[in-house]
Amino acid sequence: MPSDTIAAVASGMTASGIGIIRISGPEAFSILEKVFRPKRGANVREYKGNTVHYGHIVRGGSVRGDTVSGGTVSGSTVDGTVIDGSLRCSTVDGTVVDGTVIDECLVTIFRAPHSYTAEDTAEINTHGGVFVMQRVLDTVLSAGARAAEPGEFTKRAFLNGRIDLTEAEAVMDVISAKSDDALVSSLLQLSGSVRRRIEGLREKIMDELAFIEAALDDPEHYELSDYGETMLAHLAPVAAALRHLSGSFGEGHLIREGILTVILGKPNAGKSSLLNALSGEDRAIVTEIEGTTRDILEEQVRLGALSLRVIDTAGIRDAADRIEQIGIGRAKEYAARADLILALFDAATALDENDRGILELIKDKRAILLLNKSDLAPVTTPEMLQAVSGKETQVLTISAKDGSGLKELEEAVRALFFSGGLRMNEEAVITSARHKQAIDAALASYALLEESVQSGMPEDVYAIDLTDMYKRLGEVIGEDIGDDLADAIFSRFCMGK
Repeated sequence: MPSDTIAAVASGMTASGIGIIRISGPEAFSILEKVFRPKRGANVREYKGNTVHYGHIVRGGSVRGDTVSGGTVSGSTVDGTVIDGSLRCSTVDGTVVDGTVIDECLVTIFRAPHSYTAEDTAEINTHGGVFVMQRVLDTVLSAGARAAEPGEFTKRAFLNGRIDLTEAEAVMDVISAKSDDALVSSLLQLSGSVRRRIEGLREKIMDELAFIEAALDDPEHYELSDYGETMLAHLAPVAAALRHLSGSFGEGHLIREGILTVILGKPNAGKSSLLNALSGEDRAIVTEIEGTTRDILEEQVRLGALSLRVIDTAGIRDAADRIEQIGIGRAKEYAARADLILALFDAATALDENDRGILELIKDKRAILLLNKSDLAPVTTPEMLQAVSGKETQVLTISAKDGSGLKELEEAVRALFFSGGLRMNEEAVITSARHKQAIDAALASYALLEESVQSGMPEDVYAIDLTDMYKRLGEVIGEDIGDDLADAIFSRFCMGK
């Protein structure tokens, strides 16, 4: 368990209205006492939890032995407050000392275990300039705190039992959420939706394991004959719930990371214009010259409530230019691993062999066909494009120039990936590949358990598979996790969190 006291800028090192320096650990209040001069002369160590106090942050050190405002300076303190030793004081006794103040601030006190880390914690709210935040942090570190590592505050919350590992991981998901759906999903996980589900399933597994162990120890009072089928009947709902959780990863991953969306089309179909319309910015160069886009351009965009990782690609055609050929090759590579293809066609021109080649390229992919340039007189209609495509792929009419049709596109994407609606209730949804891997491992142990029962294996063999199921699910919430994995998880957190 951690035994030292750490500090970091918790609000991010960027200019803002307010900056927050967090101190957490057993010496948090004694360190704060060395750097904080309250407006009123209360002893910092006597502050109650969940209270806010106004004062100033001052630089610590020893002072010259002068008599100031009727009080004699003794050593490095004046009335219990450390002040800057490099300057003489003009007043003390609860007022600002000339030359020693770094910033005025509000200090919030949280007493263990009622804090984010479950430790004694103080948060210094200063003005949000980068320079002043760094000065305050340096002062706190010189007073005895250690600079926190990335994610160390959340790691302490996990180690101190305040949150489980799924809730800890959800903290960063909330910070990095790129859509309303991702935020809601992260907040549900942060509130314990996954933890509660996993704990409930583990409890049922433990019930079966405890019965077998008791029967093996006391066969006179517990009957194990033909218990295998009874056990599987009890655990069938558990296996079904685990399969459901594992299956939710596809949806959860898309919510969290965004749908990898590749725009395909021949030159001048309007691909770059569509990217600009989706992003709301002129991110891609748009000209009337064919082959303007030769490389890959990726942009994270919001389509209504959805998050898309949109990739603009080179126009697909038979090209002689070597550089353009490389760009077309990359476009096909990204299309092969895309979650969604937006195949763009020019409604103002007739379909040609390049268009047919694109339709052939995406025939086995999840795709939406877009007839662009609806603001011009149509030459190709949705019915014509549908007939040429040869399958029941949705065709939408849009104008990348004026943005018409984008609302219909959002509805089509949502229906394609989320069956018309996301599961944004209290139902647990898996968004982490680590969670899915552990759940799939638990399901593999259940499959071995079924084989053991069908093969007529003795009951002590059942206990092996049940124990492994229990352990694998413990990895999800962090009850069975190695130090190396924990360090790897929290190292990806931002500084100060």
